[in-house]
Amino acid sequence: MRSLSNDYRLGIDIGRVIITPGDAHHDTSFISGDRETALRTPPMEGAFECIKLLVNHFSSVWLVSKCGHRIQERTKSWLMQHSFWTRTGMNMNNIRFCRKRHEKAPIAQELGITHFIDDRADCLDPMRGIVEHRFLFGPQKREPIDTVARVMTWADVQLKVLATLGVPNHG
Repeated sequence: MRSLSNDYRLGIDIGRVIITPGDAHHDTSFISGDRETALRTPPMEGAFECIKLLVNHFSSVWLVSKCGHRIQERTKSWLMQHSFWTRTGMNMNNIRFCRKRHEKAPIAQELGITHFIDDRADCLDPMRGIVEHRFLFGPQKREPIDTVARVMTWADVQLKVLATLGVPNHG
């Protein structure tokens, strides 16, 4: 049941946000491992459940990822293998790819994204003035200077995103 009072639109990065990283700093098992290893890479804890909840509060939810053709295909396969679309209730056509990190900003503008979750400050920074609510996910090597909201886990995402919508968090 949707509880929309405004036209909120959410953008979510994929690597190191939805898909667990290979180690603390690189998507090694997903990017440089073989296809079978990549497909076995687990989702981040709580990601699917939180995204499913958020789908009910946004008019649209989009995956927006920077990667080349090989990783695009691997990502699409991973999403299917893990029943992402079914488990989250997202529209499987709501996925966009770009080749450079700064290209996420024009995609966000084109889609009217109001909230964006990414693990890289250099993806969120170009969205300043375009995306009102930007969330920097996971541990960082250094603290960002920008006015992004920090979220360490999907539980944090749920709390902080729902707060921007004025929705009480019911766990």
